[in-house]
Amino acid sequence: MTEGTVVVLGAGPGLGGAIARRFATAGHPVAIAARGQAKLDPIVAGITGGGGRAVAIAADATREADVQALFDRAEAEFGPVRVAVYNASGRVRKPIAEIETAEVEDAWRRSCFGGFLLGREAARRMAPRGAGTILFTGASASVKGYALSATFAMGKFGLLGLAESMARELQPKGIHVAHFVIDGGIGENPEDAGLRPDAIAETYYQVHSQHRSAWSTKVELRPWVENF
Repeated sequence: MTEGTVVVLGAGPGLGGAIARRFATAGHPVAIAARGQAKLDPIVAGITGGGGRAVAIAADATREADVQALFDRAEAEFGPVRVAVYNASGRVRKPIAEIETAEVEDAWRRSCFGGFLLGREAARRMAPRGAGTILFTGASASVKGYALSATFAMGKFGLLGLAESMARELQPKGIHVAHFVIDGGIGENPEDAGLRPDAIAETYYQVHSQHRSAWSTKVELRPWVENF
């Protein structure tokens, strides 16, 4: 399970960085991507400083050419992509009557359309090899449409539907597809009332490591004190 490149699209100092570090610790080379490369450099420095292999790549998750170039660069640097993680999202918090159409489109493109672009590119490369893992980060909004959060619900519901469809199509071909509902706020605190990024990342890695006779496709993660 330590073979193959990992791509994390939508990386930053929180969950995306934690996922990258966890896979790097297991021996995977990691390509991390976001629209702004500056926030990625400290993550790469931490991984490489500990003896791991990592590269930061500026990429807009909503641009087809950027996603294709991300995979091309990752494979040129480290070899075939074995794991692809979509961790980007977008939202606007407003009453439905006040939401602009441009805001809806932007949120949907970042929460859902970018997931399609990453999933499609990963599938194109993994299917001929008959192996790979594609992981999608969802949220409470993947299964509950909260007030004042229409754009986030639209995008995250769509991402869940994408993941379900891909799992049914690709898992018989040897590609493990899983969606994670992150139900609660992410953060560190003494009472563990928030989801710790490293704890979430550990679950992502364990799902990737599952034997194909017992694959998970839907995983819900929440703090022990979260109401649901």
